Amino acid sequence: MQIRKDTVGLTVDKSLMRLHVVRPQSDGCWPGILFYSDIYQLGAPITRLADRLAGYGYVVAAPEIFHRREPIGSVIEPDPIGRLRGNDNAAHTSIAAYDADASATLAWLAENADVDSGRLGAVGFCIGGHLAFRAALMPQVRASVCIYPTGLQDGKLGLEAADSLQRAAEIQGALLTIFGRLDPHVPGEAREVILATLAAISHLRHESIVYEANHTFMRDDGERWDPQCADQAWTELTGFLERELS
Repeated sequence: MQIRKDTVGLTVDKSLMRLHVVRPQSDGCWPGILFYSDIYQLGAPITRLADRLAGYGYVVAAPEIFHRREPIGSVIEPDPIGRLRGNDNAAHTSIAAYDADASATLAWLAENADVDSGRLGAVGFCIGGHLAFRAALMPQVRASVCIYPTGLQDGKLGLEAADSLQRAAEIQGALLTIFGRLDPHVPGEAREVILATLAAISHLRHESIVYEANHTFMRDDGERWDPQCADQAWTELTGFLERELS
């Protein structure tokens, strides 16, 4: 399916937030996806994934998660300095700010003429995986995919501790979590805490997959990229969204 790309500006808490928006070229009323980057914002490895997902029949809206701290259009390089910069941005952004951005993006999707407001989902990577989990706490979100989500087990997300995992029972939609067994940022003990907490919630529709892969294994510009595992995860991600948002 061919796609078209747009740039949209939303004002959240008096800060201008840029959305990278991708949708099918064909007319229709598509499911809407809140799509979260990692700490490096909307660089080419992330926008390629967002663009690809739109081609499966979704309106995808990817916000710049650090718009309160970075100039519009900033892409952080995935090098040692960039890692420090991204993590510093994350540590100085409040949980309420992250949640406000999610609400604003979901509202924009729901009001869009090309979007079926009853079929909203969220997808995210790394810090974005945690943010997609928080989006899942919102009742309008029917399906969320959290890919190597960081900080769920200990609440490390922003300026203060996040209560995301403690609130998991509030999730009304379906949840897919994807991990890498070799991930130093979500090691085995952390993964066990997350999965045990989610398994204890009887009403939660949760699936989880663990690949023999490292952190950021779906990001195609670094040494941790694993094309085979990335392709397998992509198949699981798209299949999950098709089942839950069809």
